Amino acid sequence: MISFPHCKINLGLHITEKRSDGFHALEGVFFNVPLHDVLEITERVAGENSNDLSFESSGIAIPGDPSDNLVVKAYQLLKDRFSLPHLNIFLHKVIPLGAGLGGGSSDGAFMLKLLNRKFGLNIQHEELIGLAAKLGSDCPFFIGDESAYITGRGEVVEPFPVNLKGFFIVLINPGIHVGTAEAFRMIKPQNGRGDIREILQKDISFWKDELINDFEEPVGNKYPEVRKIKEQLYEAGALYSSMTGSGSTVFGIFNVEPDLEFPGYFLYQTKL
Repeated sequence: MISFPHCKINLGLHITEKRSDGFHALEGVFFNVPLHDVLEITERVAGENSNDLSFESSGIAIPGDPSDNLVVKAYQLLKDRFSLPHLNIFLHKVIPLGAGLGGGSSDGAFMLKLLNRKFGLNIQHEELIGLAAKLGSDCPFFIGDESAYITGRGEVVEPFPVNLKGFFIVLINPGIHVGTAEAFRMIKPQNGRGDIREILQKDISFWKDELINDFEEPVGNKYPEVRKIKEQLYEAGALYSSMTGSGSTVFGIFNVEPDLEFPGYFLYQTKL
C-alpha cells in the first residue's frame, strides 16, 4: 500500500515562551503544499529474516540510523499494541530535510494513517493525533487534511481555513540544513503580539508587514542566503514571502505564474 506524505508551510510563527517541560510554546498556521514524498509498505515474506521490518529509502539521502526515522518509530509505536506483521518499508524522499517543511513529521504521521488503514486498526482521529504527538510536535497536524491553527508545542491543532486557491506558490531551498535545536537556540520568546488568525483574514497585501516568522531574522542573520532569497522573490513580484518553520526554505505567493531561476537551489512551484 502506498501513500504520499505532503509538506507544509508556516503562515506566521510566533514562539511565545519556554515551557517548564523544556519545550517552547508556539502559535501559527500550517498550510498544506502538494509537494510529496512516497511511502510504501508491504508485508514481509515468511522466512525472509527474523527482523520486524526492513527500511529502504531513495531520493534525497537520509542521514543517521534508520531506527531514528519517524516512519520506523511510528511502526514501533503500534507494533506491540496491535501485533502488526513484519514489514518492508520503502520511502522515497523528495521534500528537503531540515528545511522547515515538516517532511519527516509528515512521513511519520502518514505511516500511522497507512498502518491504520491497511490493517483495519480502527484508530479514531483524535487518538491518531495523540499518537502522532508522541512522534514529534509537528506530526499531529499531518493527521488532518486542512490548514490549521497550531498552539501548545505544536500538538494542539484547530482547523483554520486559508483560501489561496488560484495563487501560485514557490518554494526555494538553498541546501542549508537548519536543525530544530539549533534554530531554537537562536530564539528569544516573545508574547503579547497580534493574533495570526486576524492577520490572515486581511487582504494578502497586509501580510508583508504584519505576518512574521520568529525564526526568520536569526536564521537569516546566520545564513544570509535565506534573506537574499526572500528579497529576490519580492523583486520577482511575490505578494508575500517568508521563511517557513525553523528551516531554510523560503516561499513566495504570487498572483501570476513567476518565471524564476535559482541555479543550484531546490525549486518547486505550483498553482494552488
